Amino acid sequence: MSRHPDPRDDLATLAARIDALVAVVQRLSDENRRLVQAQEQLAGERAQLLSKNEQARTRVEAMIQRLKSMEANP
Repeated sequence: MSRHPDPRDDLATLAARIDALVAVVQRLSDENRRLVQAQEQLAGERAQLLSKNEQARTRVEAMIQRLKSMEANP
């Protein structure tokens, strides 16, 4: 005698799979939010470092010019 599958079993399986999928989507959403925040923070740090690098380059160039002028006018 063959037993027919109970539609409630299929429904319970589907509900469990949907719950698992919702959990994965939530985890990925949280991870994406954290990654976006980290990316924004790193972009800000990069901008600060570029600015500091430009300031240092300007100061070094100014020092070189002063040294050259001191050599030219002993």
